[in-house]
Amino acid sequence: MCKTKFELAHIIRHFGEDFNSKYKPNSWTLRTLNALRICRTSALGGHIDKCDNCGKTHISYNSCKNRHCPKCQAAKQAFWVEDVANRIIDTKYFHIVFTVPEELNEICLLNSKLFYSTLFSSVWQTLRTAGYTNYATETGALAVLHTWGQNMSLHPHIHCLVPAAGISIDNKVTRIGKNNKYLYPVKKLSPDFRSVMMKQLKKQLTKNNKLTEYQAIIDKAWAKNWIVFAEPSFAGADSVIKYLGQYTNRVAITNNRILNIDAENVTFKYKDYKDKGKQKVMRLSGIEFLRRFCMHILPKGFVKIRYYGILSNRFSKYTAMYRKTQSSNPDETPVQRIKRLLGFDVSKCPFCKTGTMHKIEIIPRIRSPTGFLIANAGIVKHT
Repeated sequence: MCKTKFELAHIIRHFGEDFNSKYKPNSWTLRTLNALRICRTSALGGHIDKCDNCGKTHISYNSCKNRHCPKCQAAKQAFWVEDVANRIIDTKYFHIVFTVPEELNEICLLNSKLFYSTLFSSVWQTLRTAGYTNYATETGALAVLHTWGQNMSLHPHIHCLVPAAGISIDNKVTRIGKNNKYLYPVKKLSPDFRSVMMKQLKKQLTKNNKLTEYQAIIDKAWAKNWIVFAEPSFAGADSVIKYLGQYTNRVAITNNRILNIDAENVTFKYKDYKDKGKQKVMRLSGIEFLRRFCMHILPKGFVKIRYYGILSNRFSKYTAMYRKTQSSNPDETPVQRIKRLLGFDVSKCPFCKTGTMHKIEIIPRIRSPTGFLIANAGIVKHT
């Protein structure tokens, strides 16, 4: 767990005040930025450990545990992947990605919660219909929302892991998808997804008296060819679980991609998938960098990982015998679990490398005056 030279937290400290002055973001965005700004600092409190071998002490500050924080995802991702291993059924899986035209980004920015909810429901309706049409079964999906491109532009899309199995009308698990290259005809999925998404989006805009205002955007999006991308199947649950780790707890940018921060700009690396995935470097003003990052802060409480059909709790009693249940130790401590999953022993002394660290003192968190967080989220210019 190497500490990077430049971090997202540094960018928020440097440019947060100017960003706040220019864009006046909502209170939820400010709360999120503040959490990321003070992650693993004295503001959140922590504890002091002492080595039982060399006697040296070490201060550890608490994490913010925010889902948008690049410093808080490693353990969370490893824990989630292990937990989901006990939930999914052991069969082949297909990776299907649903994307929407960039013309719809304006509607997304208008009401991201409405847009992402519509995107989820449209994706599942498309897959569910395809399951009944092609196999006469209730299929399923594990769906994960991503909102960004590599350069932090707005690029909403949903990654779906679809099992080669379904529930028949007599409530029996049925294997489907004999072809290892595809589960459904992608050329049919694309226009079907467009039809469902447009219908649902127009319905939501009508409810909010916004359809007339955005009809031109709807027309432009409808005129485009929508893309549904499909990958060949995975052999079984183990392969799927390993693959899941790449997609579940990602954030818009990781600290190791940030190359430099100066008085005005932020430089970071990214992959340009329009140019064969070549590694490139982009330089943005600090304010623009934060504007892009904040487009990907999800609404409060929004669920970005969803289970549908045969993978949902509704059908768990029918699929229990098909799950590849992992053995677990109920007495395992968080420290032991981190060591097992990540190979990193947080209890080992960082100085002598042989002793064990023991907690000797708790550091209380610094409490802000009432209203301070809502007023400006504690975002102050770094000096």
